[in-house]
Amino acid sequence: MKPVQYAVIGLGRFGKSLAKELMNLGYEVLGIDKEEEAVDEMADKLTHCVVADTTDEEVLKSLGIRNFDCAIVAIGDDIQSSIMTAIMLKDLGVRQVVAKAMSELHGKVLTKIGVDRIIYPERDMGVRVAHQLVSPNLLDFIELSPEYTLVELTVPKHLSGKSLKNLDLRARYGCSVVAINKQKKVLIAPVADDILYEDDIMVVIGTNKQVAAFEREVSRE
Repeated sequence: MKPVQYAVIGLGRFGKSLAKELMNLGYEVLGIDKEEEAVDEMADKLTHCVVADTTDEEVLKSLGIRNFDCAIVAIGDDIQSSIMTAIMLKDLGVRQVVAKAMSELHGKVLTKIGVDRIIYPERDMGVRVAHQLVSPNLLDFIELSPEYTLVELTVPKHLSGKSLKNLDLRARYGCSVVAINKQKKVLIAPVADDILYEDDIMVVIGTNKQVAAFEREVSRE
């Protein structure tokens, strides 16, 4: 399977946070910004980094943008450029287009042009969005400390019917399920014999690496 590739367009505070976390999670990231200073700052932190005007279709084609699995429009200071870039990405057939919205109206326009997911930066941190992008089952992500993380994950079909003992999270990944939300009831400190079913919500705690490894297991098809 080829590595998943992300393009982050706009390397302001939000874009940088998102791009760096995607790199930390082990993915290839192309950073794009129209300002050379922003690109220079991130050049040694991302897989590739380029200065480019993403409102120019020919420029996007030259970057091979249609080959990326996901493009995130993190442009924050120019709503017109954000919208034009999103339109170009959709027209070029990028598989998933995510865009940062500066207001509810901006978000509505992005929705109208077919953007797959809208991010509101005042509500969504770059780190959290990175985890949600690579793990569709992730509902919430909380950094407890620089090393430890708490996440909420929806149980996927391929784990349905398995007990916590079957999963053996502590031995395989080092993390622990501290609660299970079964819609009608919540199990706090579940025991090994508790069974997981599709769409249950697991609350998992562990180090960043442990939780990231389990996120990948949950997200595989």
